[in-house]
Amino acid sequence: MTVTDLPTSDTKLDLPPLKLGNITVDTPVILAPMAGITNTAFRRLCREHGGGVFVSEMVTSRALVERTPESMRLISHDEDEKIRSVQLYGVDPETVGKAVRMLVEENHADHIDLNFGCPVAKVTRRGGGAALPWKLDLFTSIVQTAVREASKGGLPLTIKMRKGIDEDHLTYLEAGRIARDAGVAAVALHGRTANQFYSGQADWDSIARLREALPDVPVLGNGDIWSAEDAIAMVRQTGVDGVVVGRGCQGRPWLFGDLMNAFEGSDERHKPGMAEVSAAVYRHAELLVDTFDDENKALRDIRKHMAWYFKGYVVGGELRAKLSTVPTLDALRELLDQLDMSEGYPGVDAEGPRGRAGTPKRTALPAGWLDARTLSGGQKDELVGAELDVSGG
Repeated sequence: MTVTDLPTSDTKLDLPPLKLGNITVDTPVILAPMAGITNTAFRRLCREHGGGVFVSEMVTSRALVERTPESMRLISHDEDEKIRSVQLYGVDPETVGKAVRMLVEENHADHIDLNFGCPVAKVTRRGGGAALPWKLDLFTSIVQTAVREASKGGLPLTIKMRKGIDEDHLTYLEAGRIARDAGVAAVALHGRTANQFYSGQADWDSIARLREALPDVPVLGNGDIWSAEDAIAMVRQTGVDGVVVGRGCQGRPWLFGDLMNAFEGSDERHKPGMAEVSAAVYRHAELLVDTFDDENKALRDIRKHMAWYFKGYVVGGELRAKLSTVPTLDALRELLDQLDMSEGYPGVDAEGPRGRAGTPKRTALPAGWLDARTLSGGQKDELVGAELDVSGG
């Protein structure tokens, strides 16, 4: 893989290792859990390029307690994953507590994260994800219960959240203080509201405000980190202890190598040509076959990655279309062999935002959710059966 030197000292950053309870993360970078993306195959690709914590896809606490086959797959890890990280979603404190207890007692994880940032309608309309911190009593109960159960096994528990539901219903400062007081190991903030989805620009100033409000617990920043230079800029602007990377690494697992270099004070950045990208795509597909033990399912899964991997590269429209419907590993090999392997790194065309940003829209919420900061009796009853067997980012 070709490496380019960036000459200015502005590309360097010296940040100490991240402490998550008894875990030391030498490179203070977290791979954000992304539904349908951060399975064992993609996590391995990212780990091979750089250090950090690589979180599995979000799993619902109810599905995990019920041991559904899909939930058990979602929490599986390769034997060489040094920090087995699992993200849980839940809206019922008792069920979340049972799920954490299961992870601890059965030794399924080394680190647990709670999702309070998912903006997807099927999650928020049940009071979950980014909608949940609005109900202070529910949020407090879930976090306290989860921390208590995780601490029985010495596991650090963190939370990931958004600014709030919208600009008129912000929750991050109160939620951060509650989580800190409950004993979480770190708080991660995505600098967008649920209404924004992934549109517009992330509000790094809100991350800085949270960092200032919580001087006694690690704070991690998330949102619009498309390059190592973005991570450096975020740390300098906000003072965070580490960064969380989501869409920026889609089709670019080598971003973790750039981030590791940046945090180690190196100017080296990976600039892969077509041959390197092609090799990564094929390896990703092979790893997906191992993950799913089903070639058809694996090749259906790799299709969504094609546009991300080849962003900015010269790939004809007909060939792109075939790659997006590739049925087998053999067919993938034949299609990749048609690419111009002499093509170098295309520069800025391969960089920047990737993935669907969506458009701002009103967050789906349970009836009367915004009427009060605490749960009503009716809302408590609804939440008991509200958890879904879904995965969201």
